Amino acid sequence: MTRPPYFGILFDLDGTLVDSLELILSSYRHTMAEHVGRVPPDDAWLRTMGMPLRVQLRSFADSPAQLEAMFRTYVAHNAAHHDRLVREFPGMTAAVTALRNAGFRLGVVTSKIRDHARRELRSCGLDGLFTSLVSADDVTEPKPHPQPVIKGLESLDLDPADALFVGDSLYDLQAGRAAGVRTAAALWGPFDRDRLAEGTPDYWLEDISELLVILQATPSDIHEQNS
Repeated sequence: MTRPPYFGILFDLDGTLVDSLELILSSYRHTMAEHVGRVPPDDAWLRTMGMPLRVQLRSFADSPAQLEAMFRTYVAHNAAHHDRLVREFPGMTAAVTALRNAGFRLGVVTSKIRDHARRELRSCGLDGLFTSLVSADDVTEPKPHPQPVIKGLESLDLDPADALFVGDSLYDLQAGRAAGVRTAAALWGPFDRDRLAEGTPDYWLEDISELLVILQATPSDIHEQNS
C-alpha cells in the first residue's frame, strides 16, 4: 500500500485533541445564568463551537458592555474549573507521539487564545509534541475562513497538497477545504456524521487510531510510546 502523500498534520484543539466539552458547557451555562437570567439549550452554544469566544457570545449580548462582561465571566469560570474538567481523549498522546516519531510535521489550529490553548495542551500531556500553534491571537479571520489553516501551513512550511487537517466541527472542515487541504472529521467530538456531512470531509475517523492507519504510522512507533 502506498503511503498517503502527507508530510504534515494540522489538528483542531477542543473536541479533537482535548476533551473539554464538559468545561465548555459548564462555562456557557454559568455565563448565561449570570448575565441573561436563563440558560438557553446547549445546542445554541454547540452550533457556534469552533468560533472565537467573543463571536460565540455576541448573539446572546444586548450591548458591547454586556458582551465584555460575559466574556470575563466565561473566562474566569473556565480558568477556575479547567484542570478538574479537561481531560485527554483516550490514546491521544500515544497517537500524536507516534505521528511525531514517524516524521510528520504537526501543528495545532484553534480559535482559542494562545495562553488558554497552551494550558489545555499541558494539562493533557500534549505540550512539546507540536511544532506550531495558530491561535485566535494570530489571525484576523477565524474559522471557517481559511486564514488559520493557511497560517498553520506556513508555520510548518507545507503546501496545501502536503497536509491533512483533522477537526471535529463543521467550521474546521470548511476552513480546511477553503485552504486547499484534505480534511478528516473526528467523530469522537460532540458532533455526529449528520452534523458534519455538509463539510464533505475526505476521511471519517471514529477513533484516533484510524488516523494512524490512514497515515501508516508504524506499529514500532506506537510500541515505543507505550513501552
